[in-house]
Amino acid sequence: MRTVTRLAATAAAITIVALGAAGAHASSLGRPCTASPESQYLSAADLQAKAEAQGYTVSRVKIAKACGEIYARDKAGARVELFVDPTNGTIVATN
Repeated sequence: MRTVTRLAATAAAITIVALGAAGAHASSLGRPCTASPESQYLSAADLQAKAEAQGYTVSRVKIAKACGEIYARDKAGARVELFVDPTNGTIVATN
């Protein structure tokens, strides 16, 4: 019985760590893309237009935790997640 309880606790701990890492990753790789105030951010539509001008086909844009997140497909059709500076649309990381 102790072994089963210990295995269940270990599995739960692994799940919590994995979900925590996924949460940090999903929100701008765990770091902000800019230190500028929100009043200087471009709109989601402007960020989308900048990504599309670079050849991406955008399906969703959101701005969270000082970073723009753009879900798109690249020129080859592969899914990508772009992390952009919300003040100018510069890509700071991809996933």
